[in-house]
Formats: sequence, C-alpha cells, structure tokens
Amino acid sequence: MERRTVLKGLGLASGAMASGAFGAETRRQTSPVVQLKEETMPSYEPKDFSRLLGMEGFSDTLLKNHFTLYQGYVANTNKLFDALDQLLTGGKASTPDFAELKRRLGWEFNGMRLHELYFDNLGGKTPVEKSGKLAKAIADEFHGFDRWEADFKATGAMRGIGWTILYQDNVTGRLFNQWINEHDAGHPTGCVPLLILDVFEHAFMIDYGLKRADYIAAFFKNVDWRAVESRLK
Repeated sequence: MERRTVLKGLGLASGAMASGAFGAETRRQTSPVVQLKEETMPSYEPKDFSRLLGMEGFSDTLLKNHFTLYQGYVANTNKLFDALDQLLTGGKASTPDFAELKRRLGWEFNGMRLHELYFDNLGGKTPVEKSGKLAKAIADEFHGFDRWEADFKATGAMRGIGWTILYQDNVTGRLFNQWINEHDAGHPTGCVPLLILDVFEHAFMIDYGLKRADYIAAFFKNVDWRAVESRLK
C-alpha cells in the first residue's frame, strides 16, 4: 500500500504507468529550474518497428498492441528520470517518494530495452546458418544446436510470465538460456543478451490464446539470426 500511495502522490500510479499515462499533477509541480533542465536533457525516443507488420504468424493487431505497450515503457522511463531529477533538485532525495520511483525505474527501463531487443531480433526470413559463428558457438556449448533449441523452447514454455534469453557470459564466453521472471530481476550480471523471447501474455494471446508452444514455434520462424549473431562477442 505504501508503494502505491507514493506513486499516486506523484501522479505515477501503477496502473497509469503500465499504460504509459502519467498524471498531469507531476507536470504542474515541475519547477522553473527543472523545466529548463528538461529542455536540455536527452530523452529516449521509441523506435519504429513497423517493418514487422505482415510478419508470418503475428497478426498486425497483436503487433500494434505490442508496439503501443513498448511505447508506454519509453514514455514512463523518460518521465521517471524527470520526476527523480525534480525530487533531487528539490532536496527530496531522502524521501520515500524518491526511493520508490528509483526502484520503479529498473522495471520501466528494462521493459523498454528488452522490447527493443525482442523486436530487433524478429523479421528474419532465413534459417540460422549452421556453419556460421553463432550456430557453431551454440553447438559447441550445448553439444548440438538442436539441443540448445530444445532447451530454449522448454525454458520459454515454463509456467509463468517473463522472458527467455540466450546470454553470453562476457568473462568466459559461455552461452546459456535464462528465465527472467520480471523485467528488472534475474539478469546475470555482465552478460550479453543475444536472443530475446517475450513470454508475457500480451506477446501471444491475441493470436494463440493459451497455446504458447505455437507462439514459440512462430517466433523461431521469424528470428533474424544476423541480428542475434551481431550481438555475439
């Protein structure tokens, strides 16, 4: 209850944040000093993923809804940075308001970035090149590309909502599949996300209902393996 009260007090109620809508109260409270800083501070801009419209296995309705949700994360990330700067400028960095918004920032920022990585690794037209650098690295790590794919799909099919991510450990180079339950929790430190699968319901239920395995199969038919390989270190 305290978290929700703090967010609502700043016009940042949880429900509004999920839809990308912030209360007007936050804008009215902005001081002239912060307004000047807002004019000069860089902000994140939503990327255009309309190239994915018409993609096999994904209806335009599903994709457009997903794009709108992603745009909400971008808007909320910008507004959280602004709200935190406003509190810091006003000498309120030790308040519960600041603490709760600082915690919330990880959810919104990662929601923005994970969706960008997810959309960026879609739109491919050809299967993975088995003799390529990525496929060889995967096959070496998992003793076969098909064994890795089975592991990735099984991870994505687990009960619950979240993300399935193929990571590369940037210290050892090791590849492994990871289940991420929330945007801002469970990410292995210092590892590079290579392939990202969104398994929140909004990513598939309009088209597939509860048939998550069918969605995952459609996802694999549309992976842009060149984009994935470009992330490999």
